[in-house]
Amino acid sequence: MNKTAEPVIFVFWYEFVKWVFEKTEKFPKKVRLSMTHRMQNLSLDILEKLTEARFSGDKHPLLKDADKKIERLLVLFRLSHDLKLINEKGYEFASDQLGQAGKMVGGWIKQQERKNM
Repeated sequence: MNKTAEPVIFVFWYEFVKWVFEKTEKFPKKVRLSMTHRMQNLSLDILEKLTEARFSGDKHPLLKDADKKIERLLVLFRLSHDLKLINEKGYEFASDQLGQAGKMVGGWIKQQERKNM
């Protein structure tokens, strides 16, 4: 796959998904069926939305959905930190990455809205 032709957000999110899987696989067994799967699935859902948006004529609903899912994932990372499933450094990294992703998706949404005016 030629990464230079891919949108920056897609490459950024792809790398973040790999990190999410690495971190959540270390969660205790007691939360693997709930927290781990939810976080991994949300991460993959966002990746799918971004992939669909790349090739869709109507990107706006896909990007809005991805943006909402990013917010949901941020809440789950906050909860995992509060439950001591992830350390301070991991939480800070996740929060920063999710904030950056939200800004990138928000910028893409605004770009699409300007196109549709």
